[in-house]
Amino acid sequence: MAPVKRWTEEQVVAAAPDASSLTAARRLANPGPWADLGANDVLVWGRCQGSGKTPYQVSVDVLAPAYRCSCPSRKFPCKHALALLMLWSRGPDVVPEGEAADHAKEWAAQRAERTAQQQSRTLERAARPIDPEAQARRLAERVALMDDGLADFRLWLTDVVRAGLAAARNQPYSWWDTTAARLVDAQLPGLADQVRTMGSTVHSRSDWADHLLAGLGRWWLVTCAWRARETLDPDTEADLRVALGWSQPSAAVRERESIAGPWRVLGAHRTDDGRLQQQRTWLRGTAGPAEAEMLQVLDFAAYGEALATPQLPGTVVDADLARYPGRSPRRATFVSDVHPVAENPKLPSGTTITSAVAAAAAALAGSPWRDRHPAVLADVRVDADGWAVRDADGAVLGLVDDAPVWHALAVTGGAPADVFGEIEDGRFRPLTVALGGQVLAL
Repeated sequence: MAPVKRWTEEQVVAAAPDASSLTAARRLANPGPWADLGANDVLVWGRCQGSGKTPYQVSVDVLAPAYRCSCPSRKFPCKHALALLMLWSRGPDVVPEGEAADHAKEWAAQRAERTAQQQSRTLERAARPIDPEAQARRLAERVALMDDGLADFRLWLTDVVRAGLAAARNQPYSWWDTTAARLVDAQLPGLADQVRTMGSTVHSRSDWADHLLAGLGRWWLVTCAWRARETLDPDTEADLRVALGWSQPSAAVRERESIAGPWRVLGAHRTDDGRLQQQRTWLRGTAGPAEAEMLQVLDFAAYGEALATPQLPGTVVDADLARYPGRSPRRATFVSDVHPVAENPKLPSGTTITSAVAAAAAALAGSPWRDRHPAVLADVRVDADGWAVRDADGAVLGLVDDAPVWHALAVTGGAPADVFGEIEDGRFRPLTVALGGQVLAL
């Protein structure tokens, strides 16, 4: 196996679980506290002296990626792993190539053994003969459970509307969480997540009444569509399943026809609710059949596990993607290795805020359960006072609560720039800025 290309420092930064870990890692990213640094075609390792007598043993599998550190931190990657990667990104003069240290070898062997066991169990399950009757019975049981859960949810929605929006807002979070738990029991985790989120946002948004009313209307529409699911076209039904949380097996998606790149990386965003980490990466085709097609790659990791290596905005990657069913922009998954092939420090042509909002509305009309829409806004300024972006026509689009406004202002200096991001519930989440011949992640 050829040595893996060393990460850039931007990739290390993108892998950080939070800002505090990154700040702490930067303080450790110097040779002083480190010993026995090394790397090979898969692993990076070293020992970092902490406050105790025994140095922490740190190992990183840069292909998986996976992280191991003997420190007590529960973050993945921890500050020591991030600092080690920062040192590795600076080249072989800092972290030389060599034979793996014993602690790195032992960890790699344990991981290989677990992987082999998992593959063996997967092959064993795949070799078992499929019982069509049992499969049909399980499907019927799930559908019946969903039917009952959605019927119960319709009654809950009726009660909410009858009591009024203000009464719903005054309910404690446990009231929302109880409803979400019933939806989980009914095999409707997608709706459950939406209800839990509403229990928080209804108290944090100034436009809470409009937001709640729109959410109630969307949920009612979901229940109506489920009742009429036999009449839906395949793409609409696929989007409905996503809204309900009935996931499409990734193995089945990988068997679908794939589409080749190259792909321009537009931007990415990570979330962590304490139970599940998610990383979504937006790509757009640059040539051939994929040209101008926008796709979203989602990666998931349980708490304590590592997400996939982030792709950097402004790069062009070569890879094959298989697309999930549904309307554009569709979700996709990589079915081949991802190879960066070029730097492309620009974004696709942007549009005005008015046009972007109109496009998002049209997409919402075609798929009423869509939660976000990608957009490139041309020549917009970030307005921290109004917590919004403003274009040359004077149109204004509010920003989501967690928008990186101060980072965007630091990058742009208040000057107009092309910005890629997501329109979500009528507000904008900036992810990437193109300015001065550079594409910078926010």
